[in-house]
Amino acid sequence: MRIYGTEPGEASIRRPGHTYAELVGGPLDGQLLDVTGWSAQQLLDGALLICETGMHGPGGRSDYTGLEDGSGRLFWQGDTP
Repeated sequence: MRIYGTEPGEASIRRPGHTYAELVGGPLDGQLLDVTGWSAQQLLDGALLICETGMHGPGGRSDYTGLEDGSGRLFWQGDTP
């Protein structure tokens, strides 16, 4: 799995002691996001991630939020400019 923030083709190496959430759906589907140090509330709130391949093209962002199921996954909510 590719880690969000790495370049395509760049080795995605999970770093020991880090926690990762899987991105589910949308243009970043299947990538991992380093959420080391995030609180439970931050995981629920999620993140707006820069995404060159989203609906708004370069500079757009994809909105991913967590669920209270403790799955460690963030789900796509849509794209924003």
